[in-house]
Amino acid sequence: MNNIEKRCADAGLKMTGQRRAILDVLSGAKDHPSVEDVYERAKKIDASVSIATVYRTLSLLDELGIVVRHEFQEGYSRYEINSSHHHHLVDLESGKVVEFQNDEIEKIKQKIAKDLGYELVECRLELYGRKLKK
Repeated sequence: MNNIEKRCADAGLKMTGQRRAILDVLSGAKDHPSVEDVYERAKKIDASVSIATVYRTLSLLDELGIVVRHEFQEGYSRYEINSSHHHHLVDLESGKVVEFQNDEIEKIKQKIAKDLGYELVECRLELYGRKLKK
């Protein structure tokens, strides 16, 4: 059993073949796939996967904190496994999502929360931009 399947089991989620296919898609994704992307990729692993199953499973995994749902101002959701803390830069022309970590930003976020009298619990930072022309 891999780490993600263990997290599902620990959350009391029954591991079906269809759910395993969906998790395999998300685990192997190099991008942040939409529901439709997950569905198309999961069907190649398990032909019995339905779009309704993908929607229900992603919603449940999001509620359990196993996946993270992102909007990225596109009118639809994209998903990724909830693993390491990072932020996103979205290329407005290509739609490419670049993940990044920055120690300076982390310190600034902590300082802002502390200065306002809070403990920082969660933060999602999304930057939107266009590639600089050389």
